[in-house]
Amino acid sequence: MSATPATTDTTAGPLVEPVVRPGSTGHTDGAWADRPVPVQTRSERFASTDPAAFPAVTGREVDWKLSPVQRLRPLIDGQLDGSPYAYLARETPGASVEWVGPDHELVGAAGKPEDKASANAWSSVENVLLVTLSGDEASSITVGRSGLDQTPRAGHTVVHATANSSGIVILQNSGAANLVENVEIVVDEGAHLTVVSVQEWDDDAIHLSTQFATIGRDAQLKHFVVSLGGSIVRVNPSAHLAGQGGDADLNGVYFADAGQHLEQQVYVNHDAPNTKSRVNYKGALQGDGARTVWIGDVLIGRAAPGTDSYEQNRNLVLSEGTRADSIPNLEIETGDILGAGHASATGRFDDEHLFYLESRGIPEEEARRIVVLGFLSEIVQRIGDQALQDRLQASLEQELAEGARARAEADAQHGSSRAAAYTDKLPGSGPTPTAAGYAAKLAEAASTEGTV
Repeated sequence: MSATPATTDTTAGPLVEPVVRPGSTGHTDGAWADRPVPVQTRSERFASTDPAAFPAVTGREVDWKLSPVQRLRPLIDGQLDGSPYAYLARETPGASVEWVGPDHELVGAAGKPEDKASANAWSSVENVLLVTLSGDEASSITVGRSGLDQTPRAGHTVVHATANSSGIVILQNSGAANLVENVEIVVDEGAHLTVVSVQEWDDDAIHLSTQFATIGRDAQLKHFVVSLGGSIVRVNPSAHLAGQGGDADLNGVYFADAGQHLEQQVYVNHDAPNTKSRVNYKGALQGDGARTVWIGDVLIGRAAPGTDSYEQNRNLVLSEGTRADSIPNLEIETGDILGAGHASATGRFDDEHLFYLESRGIPEEEARRIVVLGFLSEIVQRIGDQALQDRLQASLEQELAEGARARAEADAQHGSSRAAAYTDKLPGSGPTPTAAGYAAKLAEAASTEGTV
């Protein structure tokens, strides 16, 4: 029996050509020669200040797939108001704040946009806010923004620490906002700079912020992202360790309530010998629909022997109906390093911690407050500005108090249907005892039965 040769359907239409995204290259293997290859490493992502150079955002892209893209459309590809806005900053020795043109020599020194929203803001601004630290003595300056209204707006800020200077720059955000912005941080040789970006927006505010940093030889950057208020807040910091001996310490603390979306995409690029980085982000979630996203990318390049790097993200879930995405990524292109690692954990409130405190007579809500504040305060206490630390500590306590009120109202409305944190399961027990009484019952059971 002879085989019938397969026929070719000449009426079939041509193959649909794939969308070629900026930064991709063609395969050189067989039939795939004309098809694009996805970006293989974080440093190869396409970057441009022209929003038209980016393809339309669909929400399936790697940097947008966890974001509520449809609600962000006006900022991603809409028309933006790029005019200067009102800000508040006190005169501080060794520090200055001024508006400069978008053609200033420092604009673009720290990086270029890697997404369409960032490029849209870059091309829309009329002026750039320049914050300069140049004093020999350590200085601290706060730049406050409030009441930007709901008009889609673009912003651009450059923070420059000159050679061997030191100080703290606090970017304080509050009030109404519908803002997309770029923040560039330039840390010259030998400088020690701390930048704190605080988001305490109104409940309906939307804020997209891309924050680039370049760190020179033997320079140090401590960077903090504190996100507490707003409807959608997406802050994406990146640090380019471009000089030998550079040090990047990136930290974040966030508290998502019902309906809030708080997102951080962190990138550290080790591009010089003997550089060091630490990434430490912590968050808490409470209330139906609370959502957090953390993505951490660390690249140790071929030109970075002697690198010491570690990143971690911890999330504490305080109620049902929340979601926390945590994705650490590590790329290593050289084997000559001191160390590199990453960690990620998301878990519910620890009943053992709560039981320990309640067994010593501490009421449940107070015990919850102690545990959560202890978890988040580690980041806050490292900022280095006592007044700001105290205020943020009070803000975290307020978040917890609001959560306690919400739980009390829900219990009252539904007849205290919420399950108790601990339930007495011992044979012959009566009503649920106190934590101290329960501890006594456990001890008694252990002595009579040999097990708990």
